[in-house]
Amino acid sequence: MQSNPNRDNLHKIVILNPKGGSGKTTLATNLASYFARRGPPPTLIDCDPLGYSMRWLDNRPSKQPKVYGIAAQQHCTEAGKGAELHAWPGSGQMIVDLPAAIPENQLYYQTYDADSILIPVTPSEIDIYSAARFIANLLLVAQFDRRKKNLAIVANRTRKNTISFRMLMRFLSSLEIPVIAQLRDSQVFVRAAAQGIGICDMPAYQVRNDMEQFESIVTWLDNWKMRSFDAAASDSLRRAPEAEVLTPLLAGHD
Repeated sequence: MQSNPNRDNLHKIVILNPKGGSGKTTLATNLASYFARRGPPPTLIDCDPLGYSMRWLDNRPSKQPKVYGIAAQQHCTEAGKGAELHAWPGSGQMIVDLPAAIPENQLYYQTYDADSILIPVTPSEIDIYSAARFIANLLLVAQFDRRKKNLAIVANRTRKNTISFRMLMRFLSSLEIPVIAQLRDSQVFVRAAAQGIGICDMPAYQVRNDMEQFESIVTWLDNWKMRSFDAAASDSLRRAPEAEVLTPLLAGHD
């Protein structure tokens, strides 16, 4: 595994959910395709023992823009706990597809240095219950700090005007974590996965509705440096002595 010499310009995106079938790999591979088309080639890291992201990459046509792939299943084992992941030189994004059912003692190591964390959630009672427990563990066990504003939820495989969709949205709105997109339950994602491509590589007329929501995810991700800057500024202000904070406000008001 090779390292990127300029970590400051490398955007580490971690995709995780404790339950299988939530759409982690679909999200990871579509982001890889999107960033590859925009350039430079991203690095897609598959930590899932099932290796679905690497299977997708094996099916990727050579004519498509380059995506670097790294199979890193050992990273999420007890033996690999704390091991650092690295991207290929020149990559602008490192997309990490984590396995389902990550042990609680692994959460911190998998998320502490992520610039962006995405949690896809599907509209079913079991998925919502699983996501609720997982997010609680992320906040408590992994000591996740909401002030970093680097965590977002993607509502996946949704069908509007259904009871399950309304239940999902009520749950998500209660978390005070942004829901940045609502991806449809659409066959275009299935067809793209089978071909080793993303929906961005398909004809525009086939994916117009889906791309609109998907680009909302990209827009949020592209804002990672500003979110990091805002979080650092807020933390600095919070730590500043009260006199230092008040002095500029009181200047000129003797």
